[in-house]
Amino acid sequence: MSKIEALSANDIAARLVTLPRWTMQDGALQRSFRTSGWKASLMLVNAVGHLAEVAWHHPDLFVSWDKVVVRLTTHDAGGVSARDFELAAKIEEFVLWRPAGADALEGTPGDPRFAYIVRDP
Repeated sequence: MSKIEALSANDIAARLVTLPRWTMQDGALQRSFRTSGWKASLMLVNAVGHLAEVAWHHPDLFVSWDKVVVRLTTHDAGGVSARDFELAAKIEEFVLWRPAGADALEGTPGDPRFAYIVRDP
């Protein structure tokens, strides 16, 4: 396995453009998700946990009733690496995915109880 290196501040700034909901906070790539409540927070944590385990990259997760904060850093690199950005992009894609409704996957009914991730404006 090749050594992972931390990205420079300029590289991080350039990559953040592709992930507008993510920020750098205290040396880590970070994203806060608002949820519809405790069950939704747990569902989100499980989804992120699955992705992280498959990627063999383990974020710090802070969980509360209606909020989950995901913090990514590559400890071996001593900072944020390309690995963190790849996992962040996969989390965005997976967690915010919704069926188009034009195929066999219809999506959930209009009932707001099924909207477990609160959409950003």
